[in-house]
Amino acid sequence: MSDFLEVIKARGSGALDKKMGIEILEASPNRLVGKMPVEGNTQPIGLLHGGANVVLAESLGSIGTQLHAGPNRKIVGVDINATHHKSATAGFVTGVATAISLGKTMCSYEIVISNDAGERTCTARITCLILAER
Repeated sequence: MSDFLEVIKARGSGALDKKMGIEILEASPNRLVGKMPVEGNTQPIGLLHGGANVVLAESLGSIGTQLHAGPNRKIVGVDINATHHKSATAGFVTGVATAISLGKTMCSYEIVISNDAGERTCTARITCLILAER
């Protein structure tokens, strides 16, 4: 397990990540990988809810920004968007967040979410603000 995964494990996950079943598999400020079950995160018609994709994307981008900024800095998401390409109805989706820019006050990530067959189901982008120390 990487040092960054140890940091995440020690910190614990947020309530929403737990409810969604999000598990972080790989973590560094430059690249994060996480998975989430489709079951329990669906629309009434059985498709993975688009908002669930956004939760996974925001979790990955926020965690990456926190790892970049350091444990004593607070971060907030300021922009997120997602394009849903294909539905998922079973199994897991896996998100891979790749840093676009890691700055002193802002970080941006592209998140590619795929189904168990490796097919892209969603592409998201998030920008997070690193707040000034207070």
